[in-house]
Amino acid sequence: MPELEEHYADLKSTVADFADKVVAPASAEHDRNHTFPYEVVAQMGQMGLFGLPFPEEYGGMGGDYFALSLALEELGRVDQSTAMTLEAGVGLGAMPIFHFGNEEQKQKWLPDLAAGRKLAGFGLTEPGAGSDAGATKTTAKRDGDQWVINGNKQFITNSGTDITSLVTVTAVTGTRENGKKAISTIIVPSDTPGFTAEPAYDKVGWNSSDTHPLTFADARVPVENLLGEEGRGYANFLSILDEGRIAIAAVATGAAQGCVDESVKYARERESMGQKIGSFQSIAFKIARMEARAHTARCAYYEAARLMLAGKPFKKEAAIAKMVASEAAMDNARDATQVHGGYGFMNEYPVARHYRDSKILEIGEGTTEVQLMLIARGLGL
Repeated sequence: MPELEEHYADLKSTVADFADKVVAPASAEHDRNHTFPYEVVAQMGQMGLFGLPFPEEYGGMGGDYFALSLALEELGRVDQSTAMTLEAGVGLGAMPIFHFGNEEQKQKWLPDLAAGRKLAGFGLTEPGAGSDAGATKTTAKRDGDQWVINGNKQFITNSGTDITSLVTVTAVTGTRENGKKAISTIIVPSDTPGFTAEPAYDKVGWNSSDTHPLTFADARVPVENLLGEEGRGYANFLSILDEGRIAIAAVATGAAQGCVDESVKYARERESMGQKIGSFQSIAFKIARMEARAHTARCAYYEAARLMLAGKPFKKEAAIAKMVASEAAMDNARDATQVHGGYGFMNEYPVARHYRDSKILEIGEGTTEVQLMLIARGLGL
């Protein structure tokens, strides 16, 4: 693994310190109460984390996607919910506007998003369109100078907070010459009449991450809210997901490393049969495998990010990183719980939260099966 350049290393260290001193102490209470960490998000905004990959002209920090990923890893190490609020806010919420928005849209929406004052959602998944996102049923029909949107979205992160400003949604806007759906992306402000963020989900994990089903009932927005070229919405969102898989891999790597760190700490303190449990080879070897998984996951997302920043194809590598890292997080969470024994089943221990949180990493932003499909395609199969 290459040594980090100084500015990357400094960022990683700064976020690690913030994660340990601010995020970790607050995370257990927010997880227990299923409350959104507004005070933590505000501090993240003040640190510039939401603006890391955006140019200064839009209120960003002038960094890149790798910088964002490093921050996500350190946050994911102590609390996946907080990490996902940042990942979805930047990678899924603001990035579509940055990549595909016109100058007016960028100037209108990005400064608040980059500052963390506002959040945005990414409305792709539907009740009948998950891995098969092309099965979108939500429609947007042109009526004069407005789009009239009808349909439903589900599992949408950052879509119902007090600081949510918009959700970008995919909707069928017509039919192509080949008879297939023409899917476009449209910006829907959160105060749009007819747009409702339904009650939040009761989830297994990520309890302080904001997630809602969305309903659109004759929701009207100006035609100027079309994001990018009409009919290119599906393709554009797929490219956003390619980038997002690197970010998810970073969160998962952090989770995997967090399980290692907690297990090492516990194994050095816990005694059984007159000695520290870390001296037992069965425990030491289990933790060694956990470290190997975290290291491998980190190498995978570093490589995918390197290719992306170099302007080279990275779809296959991003899929590999997402799959390897999410499986590392889940495997490490299971093993860390075992190392902790009965205490690992108690929510007061961070590994219990990682155990509940990590499974969704193998599902969200492309299931493991979708990653395998993308890897196979990258091999020409």
